[in-house]
Amino acid sequence: MRAPILAVLFLATSGCTWVHMAPGASAVRVAATAPSGCEKRGEVEVSVKHNVAFIERNQLRVREELETLARNEAPGMGADTVHPLAPPTAGSQRFAAWRCGG
Repeated sequence: MRAPILAVLFLATSGCTWVHMAPGASAVRVAATAPSGCEKRGEVEVSVKHNVAFIERNQLRVREELETLARNEAPGMGADTVHPLAPPTAGSQRFAAWRCGG
């Protein structure tokens, strides 16, 4: 009885996006590396649930949610670009925030 319940829970949560874009965050760019000619505005560490009931969530979905959270933080720091400082670990990731535009 427990296995079907866990399977339904997994299927129900695997496609869910729990993090939504904040106002202004859609204008924030995610760069693969540190951008040149930009002013560093700081760093931010973000985290999301990486597993549900001991079942690992889709790693792509976790990565997307971490990027969204970093983008959500950027406008408050006066930044318009973020880039990851390291790969995600256990649902957490650190990003640098940059101001590249005028």
